[in-house]
Amino acid sequence: MPSLVVGTSGWAYTSWKPEFYPPEVSSKKFLNYYSSQLNGVEVNYTFRHLLSDKTQQAWIEQTPASFRFAIKAHQRITHFQRLRNADNFLQDFVNTLAPLASAKRLGPILFQLPPQLKCNLELLQGFIARLPKKLLCAFELRHESWFVEEVYEELRSANIALCWAESEDLATPQIATADFCYFRLRKPEYSQAQLASIRANIEAAINAGRDVFAFFKHEESPAGALRAREVLSKLARKKE
Repeated sequence: MPSLVVGTSGWAYTSWKPEFYPPEVSSKKFLNYYSSQLNGVEVNYTFRHLLSDKTQQAWIEQTPASFRFAIKAHQRITHFQRLRNADNFLQDFVNTLAPLASAKRLGPILFQLPPQLKCNLELLQGFIARLPKKLLCAFELRHESWFVEEVYEELRSANIALCWAESEDLATPQIATADFCYFRLRKPEYSQAQLASIRANIEAAINAGRDVFAFFKHEESPAGALRAREVLSKLARKKE
């Protein structure tokens, strides 16, 4: 049975009290409580920093075995090097995630490309060839020139997911390119009808045999966490 992981892009927000975090839950217990409500998180911290073993071990101890951490790739790889000549740092970055990987808590690595970076199939092919084969990877392509069949085929050949991202500025075509799907739901507001559509899209992916990772926007408002909990709860009830 395909798995479903739903969460937000972060959890450490005192402003989520009391709508999401109960008033009595201290900030040190946020992740523990978060993981009792949602079963995954997208870690944006790694876009600018490397994770220590100590931090990862603490996360592992605070969450159940089924909980997954999706990791945003470091900006040095995607924004500074722009996928070029990034081999050494890429390997170092992946190596720092060993504790999560060893504990079977590591979800996909999200490579978010700069919005100004236009399609370059040769560049993409070269970078993909250097990725560790056992690593789950998703690419968030943010320039419309990438949305062509040649790119989809390249992603399919390596079982890399095209991130299905939506925001006020961009909506990625929902083209399946891997045995899992990665939703990045970044709009500031969602109506009940839109949430129902998201649930239907997730169900369709699961019914097609694909694992699903879906993350709502975080920020200071608890709205994303509440939406994520609603989506996960309603989909879980439908499976019962």
